[in-house]
Amino acid sequence: MGLELYLDLLSQPCRAIYIFAKKNGIPFELRTADLRKGQHLSCAFAQVNPLQKVPALKDRDFILTESVAILLYLTRKYKVPDHWYPQDLQACAQVDEYLAWQHTTLRRNCLRALWHKVMLPVFMGELVSPETLGTTLAELDVTLQVLEDKFLQSKAFLAGPHISLADLVAITELMHPVGAGCQVFEGRPKLAAWCQRVEAAVREVLFQEAHEVILKAKDSQPVDPTLKQKLLPKVLAMIQ
Repeated sequence: MGLELYLDLLSQPCRAIYIFAKKNGIPFELRTADLRKGQHLSCAFAQVNPLQKVPALKDRDFILTESVAILLYLTRKYKVPDHWYPQDLQACAQVDEYLAWQHTTLRRNCLRALWHKVMLPVFMGELVSPETLGTTLAELDVTLQVLEDKFLQSKAFLAGPHISLADLVAITELMHPVGAGCQVFEGRPKLAAWCQRVEAAVREVLFQEAHEVILKAKDSQPVDPTLKQKLLPKVLAMIQ
């Protein structure tokens, strides 16, 4: 069996990998691990990823379980166009810089916005105080400003004139709060124009296909109480 990708498009890193593979014509078998059904907690999935998280890649006997590592592996194995992860030393370093920064900043704050605004109250039935939600959205706003001022600046894309892995990871992160109903591009014309360029570069139809799940997150059905007992501690640890 060839390349297998274990994904749930509710997850931002999964969407980045899905779009990247589809856009670059990388052949893969999609193995869905539905987070809201707890499929990532199954014994079968633990054989692939003992950490019980998505995404995961299985290439015959080789397994990877971190999204950035997976993206870089696909980039190198399939010889994709250079702009995704440039050979130029400084352009490559700019991509690396964003990928290193985003884990504890934009990704964290976008994830918290989704869960505090929608997933905890709607899916988990857990109340989130207005104070907690207000703090989360304020932190997101600060991080968006850093994304604009530090990383985007006056460039077309985060690492220069062409789309890269940095842009793909960033835009899929931002779709988390968009899916929660946050107007992240309102009053930010530079960021909004960048979003349109990224969408066009990856192909608008593919972009919409990958984000269909997250844009319907607010319609999630309440979780079964038994499953909630398993999921809630992991969710709270993830978004703390």
